[in-house]
Amino acid sequence: MTTRLVNALSIDVEDWFQVQALAGRVSRDDWDRMERRVERNTERILSILDRHALRATFFTLGWVAQRSRAIIRRIVAEGHELACHGLDHTRVDSQTPEQFRADIRRAKRLLEDAGGVAVRGYRAATFSVGPTTPWAWEVLADEGFAYSSSVCPVRHDLYGMPDAPRFAYRPLGERGGIEEIPVSTIRVLGRTIPCGGGGWFRILPYAFTRAALGRINQGEGRPCVFYLHPWELDPGQPRLDGLPWKARFRHYANLDHTEARFVRLLGDFAWDRVDRVFGVPVPCA
Repeated sequence: MTTRLVNALSIDVEDWFQVQALAGRVSRDDWDRMERRVERNTERILSILDRHALRATFFTLGWVAQRSRAIIRRIVAEGHELACHGLDHTRVDSQTPEQFRADIRRAKRLLEDAGGVAVRGYRAATFSVGPTTPWAWEVLADEGFAYSSSVCPVRHDLYGMPDAPRFAYRPLGERGGIEEIPVSTIRVLGRTIPCGGGGWFRILPYAFTRAALGRINQGEGRPCVFYLHPWELDPGQPRLDGLPWKARFRHYANLDHTEARFVRLLGDFAWDRVDRVFGVPVPCA
């Protein structure tokens, strides 16, 4: 009997109004006046994972940790990896190195204070580590992070680093210090296609995701990296008027089908936390 490869399951913990697709419609100044649904939606995911006896990595905003400490404690108590998604979903490529350092330092402190564990993983908002931000890995290593999962090696209007490796690599080379673990993609007719979650998981047929991840596991012998947002399991979230058609489609498409697809995905493949799948070193005491 062939042993199934174990893949890395990750959840990007942010609320429905904090996503890039709505950035032009919702001001950060209004966030504290918006209906917060992130805690109940994250609890929903935690309950699903518990029923399947699975553990995942939760890349969480410092903003969420500051306001919803109970959900951070539950993530840790149930054996999941607590990781950093930045302070308030500000893109890395919109910051200077000094601003980025302050952002991740504060976010890391908020998460570690709420969860009582060391935070070693980082994922940039909107996969915004790319060709213009090679300094980001140096800053992450300096601030005590062991790995980043911030690159999507594709061409996209909002993000992308198409020349980056498709699988885990050391962006600082011989200097070491940090590992980059890109979200999963496949090669089709000479193009790199995303298949590791997010809007692609909702918009494309489930059969595509299953076939693509299967090809990575069986054809390339590599673990996959998949991500989901808590708001993607929430078809009852508020609907904003006045959005451009592309933003509206990206954010709201197929929300009512995501939970069933997610549950199916959990059964079709083997999953665990990012740090365990990729052997991230445990910090010294």
